[in-house]
Parts: sequence; structure tokens; C-alpha cells
Amino acid sequence: MKKKLINTSLVMMVIGSLLFHGCAPKREAVKLVLHSSPWHFSEGSALSTLSPKNTKGTFVVPSDSSSFTIKMLVNLKEENSIKNLLQIPNVLTVKTFKNDAKDRKQQNYPAFPMPDGSIPVLEAALRLHSPTEAKGPRDMLIGIPLAMLKNPQGEHEVVLHFSGVRWTLYVDNELLDNDFALGYPKWGKQSTWEIDPSIVSKAEIFFPGIEPQKVALQTPRTSAEIQYWTPSGHNTWVGDVATFYHKGRYHVFYLFDRRGHASKFGKGAHYFEHLSTTDFKTWTEHDAATPIEEQWETFGTGTPFIFDNKLSISYGLHTTRIYPKEQTTLPLQWDYYNKHGVTGSFRYDTIPGYPAGSTYSISEDGISNFKKTKILFHPCENPSVYTDPEGRLRMLANYGAKGTWGSDSIKGGWRSINPDFPPGGDCTFFFRWGNFDYVIGGFTGFWSKPAKASEDKFVDGVKAGLDFYNGMNVPAVTEINDGRFLLAGWIPMAGWGGSLTIHEMVQSPDGRIGTKWMEEIIPAIQKEKSLAKEIKETSSFATGSSSFLLTFDVEPGTYLTGKLGALFLGADGENHACEVQISPKAKKAQYGKGQLQHFSAAEKSLREGGSPTGASNYAIENLADTDKPFTVRMIVKYEDKFGGSQIDTEIAGQRTMIAFRPDLKVEKLLFRADQTGIKNVKIAALKN
Repeated sequence: MKKKLINTSLVMMVIGSLLFHGCAPKREAVKLVLHSSPWHFSEGSALSTLSPKNTKGTFVVPSDSSSFTIKMLVNLKEENSIKNLLQIPNVLTVKTFKNDAKDRKQQNYPAFPMPDGSIPVLEAALRLHSPTEAKGPRDMLIGIPLAMLKNPQGEHEVVLHFSGVRWTLYVDNELLDNDFALGYPKWGKQSTWEIDPSIVSKAEIFFPGIEPQKVALQTPRTSAEIQYWTPSGHNTWVGDVATFYHKGRYHVFYLFDRRGHASKFGKGAHYFEHLSTTDFKTWTEHDAATPIEEQWETFGTGTPFIFDNKLSISYGLHTTRIYPKEQTTLPLQWDYYNKHGVTGSFRYDTIPGYPAGSTYSISEDGISNFKKTKILFHPCENPSVYTDPEGRLRMLANYGAKGTWGSDSIKGGWRSINPDFPPGGDCTFFFRWGNFDYVIGGFTGFWSKPAKASEDKFVDGVKAGLDFYNGMNVPAVTEINDGRFLLAGWIPMAGWGGSLTIHEMVQSPDGRIGTKWMEEIIPAIQKEKSLAKEIKETSSFATGSSSFLLTFDVEPGTYLTGKLGALFLGADGENHACEVQISPKAKKAQYGKGQLQHFSAAEKSLREGGSPTGASNYAIENLADTDKPFTVRMIVKYEDKFGGSQIDTEIAGQRTMIAFRPDLKVEKLLFRADQTGIKNVKIAALKN
């Protein structure tokens, strides 16, 4: 009898522990195998060398000055004032200084603060002269917050390399920042340069520049998690996303963004980087699909597609950001179309003018290794090329053109099929799911029709409040295995860039589209614990972590006015607080400005004039399955790099909504309810 009592007690203890700590499924972190590696600069014969014994020097630049490399050995120290490490008058300044801890403009230096919160910075400014810049010569800045180094102080090798296309900073063989040149330095007949010997022990300058070589790693580098991911670095972001599923592999192409579109003096300098996975648990980072190789290059959104059994990706040449339209190939292309009724096919390296318009690259192995065709096939600058379910090659024209186009070949011969739909100006994508066709725009447009209906029967889903915009910008839709559909996009954090976010889509029998979390890529969590079995009055809780998974169940009640609010608070109280508000019977949810004493004011949906793609304060409407008990899951992700928190909410497994809150680092939760029940509140810190 005593033995049975002991066993019963043990069972009760285990049950009690599970009730308190929860029994959430254990998830392993998703792994991304990185393509990055150290870089090596070979030895060479320096044109000039400086040292503590010879702090100043002169040199005559050779006739080929289109590239150069500077190597420096430095001893970095804590400094309270600006220190000029190296100077070449009217050409280059290298300095250290303390950045304002709140100043994230372009470089985002506060992504890596020192333990005391200070932001010491190493920065190089190269003066470039370009005939395209009306403002005259401009300084192109590259730099790093020193806290991103393993040892911010002490000895380091710093290499500055100007290739004629890229302006790059390497520290201890690691590429840490770069920009894309527009123009060239203007060297004098005889150039002088100088170092600060208290910091620089050696400096060498090489003409032409030494091209770096990648160092092969026996064991590749990895990072944890793909959800809410940004590329490694302090000022690196995910821009427009284009996705594709081919032979069991899901591809994510994204416009690599530094400085929130401010690279290349504000021209963007975007290009497609490339990730892929076969199981969604292990991801691979590949070589860039469309690297920038010329000063005139800056790329716009496109789409992957299959043509002639080859994996390809279309994209736009946004050259008009740099050169007037008259100096590009666009007049030639439009003139051809106007004369022949179809677009031409031009090799842009064989015709006059700076290339602009639509082009594409082809994978040499069906997975990666993309090569540029240099073929211009259409004058629009954001081509959305796809093969429709009937096997026909189609394109939705965006930016510089509009409408639906068709051709028998990707190379040219494109004819207008529907000149007025879609209306252009937005990055649009087509997909068919079951008995319905859909077109979604990058920010505001959504249309659908029965698959059997003609192409002029698309209906505006936004006007009906039936869109599924959820905070993602330029969302891309792709069907994967087992009839599942994924939605991928970026959340705005730094101008035209932010974090990668991927959700799964759901479809009702009437064709209505919703979204939910993709279980395979939900971030790994630590032990879950219960905060409350039931919220009976306004209650607050410490989160214990600034990045966490929060779950709770909702009892809708019977009143249309019933609602609940989950308030996320930082150390500064209401100042940057965010409230997630759900009205189950009214079938509406929103992000709003958090207030301690009251529910946040009503926000607008896209139909009502709101802006979900701003990922700030907005509403979504026509929720599904909220008239019966349902579960809410929320992930809050804070990073110093973000300078705030991304909040990702899933409602009843049918709708998601995402917000980014600058300057919010959550420390406390507050729950309030009006004629709505909140039960089983649980929280778990994220592992990564």
C-alpha cells in the first residue's frame, strides 16, 4: 500500500510539473549552412609604404588606377575623440570615432554595442567622382562597429580594396562591409599620404589592386534559424523575395540590401542572393545568383521559372536610377515593340546605351551556379515571369510597363495579352491553387477568379476585405510538396530591407486565403512555463527574456464588442509599447499603440485605408474560426541589429499578422479583456 502511495505521488508530481511548465513539442533549431569564408590577399610589391619611422610619403599613381588596395596593421584602442588613422588628401580618410548610440542611419552601427553601450566605429571614406552625380564628388563610406570584432581593441590587419566595382573593408581576413562604386577617385600627379603612428604600425598601397581569394573551409560555418533571419553583418538586410520549388528543393532568392537602399549613393545596388532547402530543417547558402559586376548595375525584383527544362531567374535592370532613360537601351526596345507589336531580343553587350529592362540568368546545374545571359527580352524593369498551369510562358509587367504578356520564348517576342491587368507599378505574382487563380501585388493589390474563368474575370479582393496581407513586403507564393503553399517576404526594418519571414498558407473551399505558421521552421524554444490558467482581471507578467514564444487560448464570448488586448512593454513603459488586440466576434485584429490604462484606438485594415505592409499599426479583418474557442501564438524576436522587436502573431491557425516595433525591447506583458476569456497563458524563451 505504501509503495502504491509513493508511485501515485510521483505521478501527481509529474502531472503538476507538466501543468506548470507545459508540454510543448521539442523543436530543434533550423540550421543554415553558410557560404561565407575568410579571404586572402597575396603578397605584392607596394607602390608606397609607411611606418612609425616614415609616417608621410608621396607616390605617383600609374596610368591604370581603376583599382587599388591598402593594407594596414593597426592597434585599436578605446578613444573618446576622432582619430584619423590614414589620410590621402581629397581621396581617402580612415578614422575611428564614437557613433551616437541612437543613430542608425544607413550604417546601423548600434547593431553591435560595447558592454557599456558605447558604439566605437572604424570607418573609411573614399571620394568618388562620377559624371552622373549632379552634386559633384561624394564620399562613399564603409565601416564597422568595433564591437563586432572578437577583440575590439588590440592588433588587427585592415585591408581596404577598391576593385572599380566594389569598395570593401576587410578586418583580419573577414569581409565586414562593402558598397558599390559609382565613379572613381581622382588622383593628383603626385599623391601624398600620412598615418597616425600611435595607431598604425604599417601601411602599404598597391596599384592595381590585389584581388582577394576565398579561403576554403573544411567545415562550413553555420547559423541557427531561418525564420526572422538577416544576412550576417551590421547593415545587411533581406529585400524583395522570389521563391520557387523545383525537384524537391525550395529556393529563396532575395535582393541583398545594405543600408536600406542607400548603397551606391542611394541607387540601391541590390542583387539576388540565394538560399535553398530540401527538408526545411537544413538550409544552404549559395553563390549570389546575379552578382553586380559593372558600375551601371543595380537590380530589381523578378521571379524564378523553368524554360527549356532549365532553372532560370528573371530580374530587372534598374539602370534609370543612375542614367537618364535616353542614355539607356529602353528607347531602342520600345521602338522595336512599337514597330513590330512584339518585343525584341537584344544582347546588351552588343548594342549602344546602358542596359536597362528585363533580363534573366540560367542555372548551370539546376540548383545554383547561375550565369547571366545578357539578353534583354522586355523593357519593363520588374518582370514577373512564370509558366501558367496550361504550360504557357507568361509575364506580369511591373515598373516601366503593365499588363499580362505572353511569348513562346523567354528570349523575346513578348506580346501584350491583357494591357490593363495587372495595373503595374507593383511587384505582382500569379499562382493557381485548386480551382482558383490569384494575383498578389507587393504592397496593396490582390485579385482572384475561378480557374476556369477568362483572364478578364479577376475580382479585387482588397475591396471585399478578403486580402491576406500580414505585414510582409513583396510577398512571394510558391507551391511545395503535398499541395502546401508558402508565403515568403521581408519585414521592413531599415528602409527597403528587413528580416526574412516565411508562413504557410491555408485555403477554404470558397477560395478564401489565410496564413499560419510553418511548423518546420518555428524557432527552437527553451522550457515552457505557465503564466496563468485564466486571466480574470487585468494582469501583468515579467517575460524573463526579450525574445520568446507566447501562447494562450481565447473564449470568444457572445458579444460583438468583446475583445482582448496583449500589451508588450519595455523599460520605458508606454513610450514604445505595442498592443495586439483581437475582437473575436467582430472578426478583426490589429496592432496598435500600447496604453497602460486603455485599449489602443481602432486601426484601419487595407480595405479601410490602412497599411499592413508598413508592419506598424494596422488591422486585419474577416478572421476565420474565431467564433469558437481558439488559440493565439505569438513570437517576439528582439535583436540589437533590429533596434527593436519583430512580433509575429498567429490567430486560430488561420490568419497571421506581423509588426516591427523600433526601440521596443519587451520586459513585461499586460493582458486585459472585455467580455472575452483568456486561458492557459504560457511563455518560453527562444533558444537563439
